Amino acid sequence: MGTPGDLPVWKAAIFLFNVISAAVAKRHVVYWNSTNTRLTAGDMSVQMNLNDYLDIYCPHYPNKGSQGPGQPETLALYLVGEGTFQGCVETREAIKRWECNTPYAPFGPVRFSEKIQRFTPFSLGFEFLPGHNYYYSSLPADEGPPLPCMKLRVTVCCKPTSEGSIEKEGHSKSLSDTVRSVCSLRTASPPLLLTLVLLLLTT
Repeated sequence: MGTPGDLPVWKAAIFLFNVISAAVAKRHVVYWNSTNTRLTAGDMSVQMNLNDYLDIYCPHYPNKGSQGPGQPETLALYLVGEGTFQGCVETREAIKRWECNTPYAPFGPVRFSEKIQRFTPFSLGFEFLPGHNYYYSSLPADEGPPLPCMKLRVTVCCKPTSEGSIEKEGHSKSLSDTVRSVCSLRTASPPLLLTLVLLLLTT
């Protein structure tokens, strides 16, 4: 049975573990606007691991005169199926993730973050399976100008290799050899950091 003095240690350990998890995760940044030619060409792919973050930055303009004679880009981003991904169309199966409708935000471009996780405690969160591909596309907002089709493919590493894992996870789609990885550096080794947390718990 623990003593009252043990509680702060547990709280500190849990807090430290959460900080470490965030520190070792990679953040993959995508600027979602029509000037990103990889998005408009439809060939942008990102390979991610569980617990990584996908950071999407909305179109942004410093002031109302900076975008030129046209209207500012406003749009909605959807998580869609592979078939819908071939062309930017809205279907019943499409899941609206975010709306980019603040092009003149005073604090800079609006950022939306998607955590790539197997399970989520949030009702609006989305759960990702290793070895699967996920597809994002956008549609212009009703009040905004027409926009080209912009889309992104996310591949979650890695495909299960054992028969038991395959049965448990379902039939995973094979990883594409041409997926381009967005390079970033992990700041520390997860096993080492986990060991440090366990040492804190036992002291």
